[in-house]
Amino acid sequence: MPADRILLARIGAPHGVRGEVRLFVFAQDPASLLDYPFLTDETGARRLRLLALRPAKDHFVARLEGIATREAAEALTNLGLHVSRDALPPTEDEDDFYHADLIGLAAVTPEGAAFGTVLAVHDFGAGDIVEIAPEGGGKTVLVPFTRAAVPVVDLASGRVVVDATGWVGEDEPPAEADPDREPDREAGAGKD
Repeated sequence: MPADRILLARIGAPHGVRGEVRLFVFAQDPASLLDYPFLTDETGARRLRLLALRPAKDHFVARLEGIATREAAEALTNLGLHVSRDALPPTEDEDDFYHADLIGLAAVTPEGAAFGTVLAVHDFGAGDIVEIAPEGGGKTVLVPFTRAAVPVVDLASGRVVVDATGWVGEDEPPAEADPDREPDREAGAGKD
């Protein structure tokens, strides 16, 4: 994806039969999407104009110019909607940044040892998650994007500090998570 394009929303499945779509918005102010004359796909080749946006349970419902049937809406499923970076307001201070700014940053431990590289920032609904490719290869690591787990974001130095204390699991479940273990009924851990 070109570095000058910032993902603001992703189109989900159609909503109804008149061309509306479910929209998952990543912007701080969802209504701001209506302020842009158009949004584009990740290459910038396809332009879409957002005509209306209303909240739904865990997403938004949007109407796009020229999309009037369920079939046309289905063709847009999973399409990311981007804007040019220069169309976005500048960040206000060092603690403000766009998620796209994190992609490619080095991830290091609090001691400064290499941990990996930031691949993506995801929002699955329960808070942001940073996906990191480990330094030594292997499966990517998903880190909660909280101050405790990622205490430092240093864009100027091109790095994030990842503190694995407390969130890195073990390969084997701890004894208290053993499903064959009898619950401690006196502590209220089990139900009759």
